[in-house]
Amino acid sequence: MTAAPFKVERGNSNEQLTAASLERGMAESLSGEIVDVSLDFVAEEDRARRTRKIRHPLATFFHLFFRVSAIIAYLCCDWFSRSFVMCFLMVITLLSCDFWSVKNVTGRLLVGLRWWNQIDEDGRSHWMFEAKKGRNCSGTEAEAQIFWLGLIVCPLVWTTFFFTTLFSFKMKWLALVVAGFSLQAANLYGYLRCKAGEQETLPKSASQYLGQQFIQKPDIIFGIL
Repeated sequence: MTAAPFKVERGNSNEQLTAASLERGMAESLSGEIVDVSLDFVAEEDRARRTRKIRHPLATFFHLFFRVSAIIAYLCCDWFSRSFVMCFLMVITLLSCDFWSVKNVTGRLLVGLRWWNQIDEDGRSHWMFEAKKGRNCSGTEAEAQIFWLGLIVCPLVWTTFFFTTLFSFKMKWLALVVAGFSLQAANLYGYLRCKAGEQETLPKSASQYLGQQFIQKPDIIFGIL
């Protein structure tokens, strides 16, 4: 009469051991599956953000608007007005708006770069170049291509205007062409220095800053291009 309960308890203990082993096996298999199917959601989010075409449509538009408008105004200024002063002021205004917007807005939003000039406590001028790092510091690949395309092509166009104006002896337009090239070349060189990841003090004079660095350090420019 006492053996039956003992057998029942033994059977229950075997069932408990079997259930525990099954649970352990399921837990191990589940843990193995979790490791196998784990995803890098951060990388996926960053990839989706970079492949998106345009994140900053307004900044992308104005990055090209002012500089293209300045070129068109220079080419067609005789159609707008016969006054050289009015044409000069119109083109210079467009170039100035382009210089400000590219230097202070579009470079930071589209490619995560910026450069500026600051005065220290001793009154000395320093040119600073910065490249931001991080997932949300810049725009998409399409925006970066538009940024660099506009930044490189337009100074080349003004270089062509310089030679055509010089060889055609239109000296009154030479100052305007030099101003257009200088403003756009300054932005180009500044962002190339940001891209190179260098920060150093440059001369105070803008002409020395452009002339000396283009002549003495051409490897910085051509190495990146």
